[in-house]
Amino acid sequence: MKNHKIIILTGYSGSGKSIAIASLEDSGFYCVDNLPVTLLPKLLELPIGSNFQFAGFAFVMDVREKGFLSNHTAVFDSLKSQGYSFKILFLEADEEVLIQRYSQTRRHHPLSGGKTLIESIRAEKEQMKELRIIADHIIDTSHYKANELKAIIREIGGKNAVGASIQITILSFGFKFGVPKEADLLIDVRFITNPYYVPELRQLDGKSTEVKIFVLDNPECRDFLSRYCDLLDYLIPLYEKEGKNYLTLAVGCTGGRHRSVVIAEAITDYLKKQHPSRLIDVQHRDILLP
Repeated sequence: MKNHKIIILTGYSGSGKSIAIASLEDSGFYCVDNLPVTLLPKLLELPIGSNFQFAGFAFVMDVREKGFLSNHTAVFDSLKSQGYSFKILFLEADEEVLIQRYSQTRRHHPLSGGKTLIESIRAEKEQMKELRIIADHIIDTSHYKANELKAIIREIGGKNAVGASIQITILSFGFKFGVPKEADLLIDVRFITNPYYVPELRQLDGKSTEVKIFVLDNPECRDFLSRYCDLLDYLIPLYEKEGKNYLTLAVGCTGGRHRSVVIAEAITDYLKKQHPSRLIDVQHRDILLP
């Protein structure tokens, strides 16, 4: 694992570590929550990264593990002497914010043995002050929304992380069979002239050359595709910024066999050319239905 990025994620209870570790996992990191610090050297010796492709490794360590604060210095120093390189990411938040978050979750603070919540928060802050000093990144999450924190963590994890890109599915369907529940964006292409009413095209589907030519040879169709693809170029980065991992673009016509299939294929071809780093797939839900 010495050649992989390693992140130690720590900080105050209620500061957003669960959101942060989920963001790193979505970005392709191999993640372990609440790992005892004394087990870290043994885990790093395992050939995990040799069998799978990971962007790196992330481990959440904090006061939930009783020996963490007393043992982390020796463990971290030992790993550095062995040639391991890692970053310590420390999350914190204002006292008032932590109190509010605990009141919402109704969870017990890990140091709440006979103490009030405020006393527990202040005790944790005192116990972790030395670890905070040596941290490579300190993030105050007091005023961040979940998606904003995820974006910051993804930036620290690395823009080229495995799996960090949004996965896009273009789904054709027929309105007569119902609107797909998984659709995030839905476009109705029933304004395009229907090949179904051309006898020689009726038994074909939108994957056939004849139907493609018929649909795409329409000036209004070409103009629509140009405008809609421009909209997608604008929206997709915004969805990624918001932390969305999956995006389903539904394209519907009457039966889901002709127009929607052609348009879905055309959108897919465009997105694959414009966004080669993203995972893009096309599915035709109703193409085989009568």
